[in-house]
Amino acid sequence: MTTENRDLTQGPVGRALLRVSAPMSLGILGVLAVGVADSFFLARVGPDELAAIGFAYPVIVAFSAFSLGMSAGANTALSQAIGRGEDDRAVARLALHALAFGLAIGLTLGLGIWAMSPLLFPVLGAEGAVLDAILVYVPWWAMSFPFLIGTMILNSAFRAEGDGFTPSAIMVLTAVLNVGLTWLLVFGYGPVPAYGMAGAGMGTLLARACGAVLVLGLAIRRRRLAAGPRPAAHLLTSIREITSVGLPAAASRAVNPMGMTIVTAAVATLGAPAVAGFGAATRIEAVALVPFFALSSGLAPVIGQAWGAGKQDRARHAARLAGLFALGYGLGVGLALAVFAGPLADFMTADGDASADYTARYLRIVGLSLAGYGIIVATNSALTARSQAVWALGLSMGRVALIYVPLAWIGVSVFGYTGILAAAVIANILGAWGAVIAAYLNRLLPSRARSLTVPARQIARITGSPDG
Repeated sequence: MTTENRDLTQGPVGRALLRVSAPMSLGILGVLAVGVADSFFLARVGPDELAAIGFAYPVIVAFSAFSLGMSAGANTALSQAIGRGEDDRAVARLALHALAFGLAIGLTLGLGIWAMSPLLFPVLGAEGAVLDAILVYVPWWAMSFPFLIGTMILNSAFRAEGDGFTPSAIMVLTAVLNVGLTWLLVFGYGPVPAYGMAGAGMGTLLARACGAVLVLGLAIRRRRLAAGPRPAAHLLTSIREITSVGLPAAASRAVNPMGMTIVTAAVATLGAPAVAGFGAATRIEAVALVPFFALSSGLAPVIGQAWGAGKQDRARHAARLAGLFALGYGLGVGLALAVFAGPLADFMTADGDASADYTARYLRIVGLSLAGYGIIVATNSALTARSQAVWALGLSMGRVALIYVPLAWIGVSVFGYTGILAAAVIANILGAWGAVIAAYLNRLLPSRARSLTVPARQIARITGSPDG
């Protein structure tokens, strides 16, 4: 890649964001389509399998989010190194170190979820045939996790240099292969037997392994991993640089799905149809949120390079554009989900009217608060890109641990399913307000935006934080 193509510190900020984010939207859509396809296929296998994937989904998304966090740490380190003007060899060696460290973590966590699943899911409320289906699926998914985290980190090496097309293409190809293999292995065809629930896990493992091999080959060919004669040089320094951002970023991204796991346990008190409908709704919601995730993928290298190059005003401008987009798109997609909630629910469920009703109610109520969640996603990405991932972690923890989870359990005991939905809405709205304050305190808002954050100035005086 030429210097001009990899430099995100020049030219219009909106164009730089679009260059990375636009192709990533297709890649992320492909990844999330796999979850939708799993629900669609397993709903046709049986209600126990649909409920099983409803229990498993928040847990595996939490682990997947951890891989995204580690890739965010690698992206921050790499993009800031590029912004500082470090040579290609040093950047490629840093990418190699990130990959090795990520694979070690992926293997450890994959084995951990495999070993803990017989104890974890009964605590969350799974039992009987539903638990049996989960325990058939999880080992296959666990074996795929090292391939996932390795792919994510290599994709971040491309994004850090302003290349959104390559990681997007890898993600789309992997997703297409995953959906095709899942259909084949779940239902069987010709000489291939029907594996049911296990087939969904097998398809994920095979697709992720193929995707990892492909992106590794591209990274080597394009010298993204050309480490030179001393590949282990400065290894500990690289790991410290990556983990200083990557670990809190990983925890920040894992907080929401972990909270969803606990909320799913609250939903389970209402019965298996509620879990199935709730799980189907969160998959539809995830697809609707693709532009938010794509924007955060593009925002990270733009802000990372700008901050590394000492162009803080450019970073602030990028953060402001991202916030405005999150607000506008969130309001639009929320209205669309409310209007089409019924047909979407019927499409995603095959377990009678009960599951479909739970899905539709979620989309109509929670969908209207998605603009708030989008602001949180954008702010977390901006904070991480400027090496303030601990703030992003605090923002996520506050939204989930202090607001969503407690209110969901209180709500379900008093108002039933509606109480859980109300908790999600309140968490999104208050979380967005907290995101604006966090952005102000970390100098990610232009000075003219201070009127929006009067409480932030009071907090800054108390904490001694810079007022930007």
